[in-house]
Amino acid sequence: MRASILKQSKFLIASVQGSMTDADLVQLREDLGAGVRRHRATGVVVDVAMLDVMDSFAVRTLRGIAQMVKLLGAECIVVGIQPDVAFSMVQLGLTLEGTTTALDLEDGLSTLRERIGAEGNPL
Repeated sequence: MRASILKQSKFLIASVQGSMTDADLVQLREDLGAGVRRHRATGVVVDVAMLDVMDSFAVRTLRGIAQMVKLLGAECIVVGIQPDVAFSMVQLGLTLEGTTTALDLEDGLSTLRERIGAEGNPL
């Protein structure tokens, strides 16, 4: 798999290391779902800064991950979308509607801390 998942406090951070196949994306979704349950995570950050392209399957899978995480009781933020990738997504009509995004990992973690609070309980 081309993504690593780290645990930091009550958060999971999934860092995409390079281009991902559809099978890699499906595996990431499964691993994050299992990780949220196993670690009782209250927040998930998916860092896609290393992706230089996102096709419709990748966008749908990221939206699905965010919705799944929310149904499991945690917050999800996608961070690090490169400007060229964002522009291409807009041109192709691909959106992460309903998914929170942030500029980078630092902003994503800050947003999670604000939303969830110091004890890790959703506000």
